Amino acid sequence: MNYQFTIIVPVYNEEDNLKRVEKELLAYTKIAIKSTKVLFVNDGSTDKSITIIKEICDRNIEFSFISFKKNYGLSAAIKAGFDYTKTKYVGYIDSDLQTSPTDFNLLLEHIAENDLVTGVRTNRKDSFIKKISSKIANGIRRSFTHDGMHDTGCPLKVIKTNFAKRIPMFNGLHRFLPAMILLQNGKIKQIPVQHFPRVAGEAKFGIWNRLLGPLMACFAYLWMKKKYINYKVSSKSK
Repeated sequence: MNYQFTIIVPVYNEEDNLKRVEKELLAYTKIAIKSTKVLFVNDGSTDKSITIIKEICDRNIEFSFISFKKNYGLSAAIKAGFDYTKTKYVGYIDSDLQTSPTDFNLLLEHIAENDLVTGVRTNRKDSFIKKISSKIANGIRRSFTHDGMHDTGCPLKVIKTNFAKRIPMFNGLHRFLPAMILLQNGKIKQIPVQHFPRVAGEAKFGIWNRLLGPLMACFAYLWMKKKYINYKVSSKSK
C-alpha cells in the first residue's frame, strides 16, 4: 500500500496501554483522511511492552516497530521515528492515549498549507500540579523562542517529513519542534484537540523535569539558533 502518513508511537513501559493503542489506532486507520501506518518506537522498555508490540505488528500489516537497546528518552524516540519514516507526512502520539487519534484528521486538514500542525489540549484532564508546571514551562519556552505556541507539550503533531528529518534533535528538543520548523522558515499552526485522563500506566515526567528540562533546553535552543545553517539550492547540474 502507498502510505501517505506515519504515526510514531514512542513506548516506554506501557504494557497496560498497548492493547488499547492497537484498538484505537487500528480504528483510526479506517477513517484517516490520508492512508496511514503506525510505527512503534520501543524506548528500552523493561516490562512486556516489546513482546506486546511484536504481537501487534505480527497481526496488523499497518503496524511496524523499531526497538532501542536501552532507554534513551522521548526526544531520541521521536528522532528515530523521523529517521525511519518514508511517508510524506509524519506525526506522533503518546502511548498513554490522553489525546485521541481521531483528532489527527483535524491536523491533517491544515498540513498542506503548513509545515507543522500541533494540537492544543482543551479542558485538560490532568492534576493541578501537572497543569501549572506545564503552563510555567510553556511560558519559559515562549519567552526564549517567540514561537507563539500555547502547548508544545501536546503529544499530537503532524509534520511534513522533509522538514522533520532536518530537525537536529537533542534531549528535550521535542518541546521545541514548532520553533525548529520556524528556523527552517516553515509555517506552523495550532489546532484545539481533545484531552482525556490517563487510564493505565504511570506518567514519565514529574514537576522537576517539566520545569528544569525545558529551561536547560531553552539555552541549547538559543545556541542552536545562532549556529543553525539554513540554505536553499537555486540550481544544480544534471
